[in-house]
Amino acid sequence: MRSFPLLVLVFLLCTLVACAQKEPSFKAFLQGQKNKQFDVLITGGQVVDGTGKKGYSADVLLRKDTVAYIGKVDTTLVKVKKVINATGKVVTPGFIDTHGHGDPMGKKGFQNFLAMGVTTVILGQDGSHPEDLKAWMQNLEQTPADVNVATFVGHGTLRMESGVKFDSLPSPEQLKKMGQLLRNQLDMGCLGLSTGLEYIPGLYAPTYELEYLAKVVGKKGKLITSHMRNEDNDGVEVSIEELLLQGKYCPVHVSHIKAVFGKGKERAEQILAKLEAARQSGIKVTADVYPYTASFTGISILYPEWALPPNNFAQVVSSRRQELETYLRDKVTKRNGPQATLIGTAPYSGKTLAQIAQEKNKPFEQVLVENLPPGTASAAYFVMDEALQARFITDSSTMICSDGGPDMRHPRGYGTFARIIEEYVIKTKQIPLEEAIRKMTSLSAKTMGLPDRGVLAVGRKADVLVFDPAKIHETTTYQNPFQLATGFDTILINGKISLEKGKITPQKNGELLRRK
Repeated sequence: MRSFPLLVLVFLLCTLVACAQKEPSFKAFLQGQKNKQFDVLITGGQVVDGTGKKGYSADVLLRKDTVAYIGKVDTTLVKVKKVINATGKVVTPGFIDTHGHGDPMGKKGFQNFLAMGVTTVILGQDGSHPEDLKAWMQNLEQTPADVNVATFVGHGTLRMESGVKFDSLPSPEQLKKMGQLLRNQLDMGCLGLSTGLEYIPGLYAPTYELEYLAKVVGKKGKLITSHMRNEDNDGVEVSIEELLLQGKYCPVHVSHIKAVFGKGKERAEQILAKLEAARQSGIKVTADVYPYTASFTGISILYPEWALPPNNFAQVVSSRRQELETYLRDKVTKRNGPQATLIGTAPYSGKTLAQIAQEKNKPFEQVLVENLPPGTASAAYFVMDEALQARFITDSSTMICSDGGPDMRHPRGYGTFARIIEEYVIKTKQIPLEEAIRKMTSLSAKTMGLPDRGVLAVGRKADVLVFDPAKIHETTTYQNPFQLATGFDTILINGKISLEKGKITPQKNGELLRRK
């Protein structure tokens, strides 16, 4: 019985020590500050810092574009221009979309990304970057965007710029020219090289070309992200092996990992095990994923290589029409039939291939040849399994991407990050909040080479979200894809408010991010 008061005394002493340690820390911080003026104070929130560790109560103090202090702030000791009350809400780093599309300076801008909590979008995907990349980057530096933007060098664009184009056997001289162009563009601050090996002209690239370019990327300390050659269930392993060959020379990244036509959690486990085995052997390989079972890309993906440029499509139809129609019929049937192809471009937007065929009263393969030839349309393809994709989404090694854009008729461009919180964190509880935030912030920043983003910590850039996770809502649908996500209270980009009380502000605060 005598020990009980002693335990109480020890407890009280520990509490006093803890309080004493916390309170002077802010004063100690201020002692090193010549200026006691700060721009933003976020008070009363639960900080989920992006590292995956459990959230904790703390105030967040910002000066200009940087996090200055995290902890209990004594407001009597400082002057603050703007106070944000985060009571009952979480405070997190801004989300990083590792695979996005679109023009940040276009008519719609990137409000679709901003509204779902994304503060940085990575462009230059699938082997394609903007024309005159240097001028495009300079323009972005001079014209703020809705969110921060970084870019990859596109391998397909590199082929076109170097004159290799559709050549399947580039010469040593051609490789050298591609390599020099790549070096120049990487030195401009691009994150690395993106390949789109299921698309032209990337599909013509031989293994030796990709390994040559991987060596260039590796020497620059950057990475390759790849829309792999074949994402079908029976071809995905071979595609991963091709990417891992490049991984001998530089870090490699699987874009929007999937196994088309694959079924079940066990199939996902097999693919994840292959990536983990590569990591254990010393290869740096990562992957991102989006939370939908439909992909979205050009209609050309349905066509055989011999019907695509540089081959003349009209000549192919004239000389091999029956063969082409047979190929298309078999391909679409394998891809869950014409009802699983939802066209996303005019004049057939919102209609399935089956509906168009019915309206035109002709077989769907004839609709493709006569009305939807290569390069004329894009579509959503319902070809993935929910259980398999969910296993990819919940794995600790994967990060989240949208593979979407402001003009894409697919909900992923407007809903991805809201969906992760609403569906996987709140409704089904498949991912703890802290882990979901990590997969959308620090893991992405580390992989993409953005060391000052992705973690809410002193000295990091002030891309910050304030929200109640239970109120996050994905409003977009396949039928009405262009609807902004809701539920985010406040979003700051580079320390400036870009969304307040759920409304996007007129001021654009995004910057071009260059990787040194």
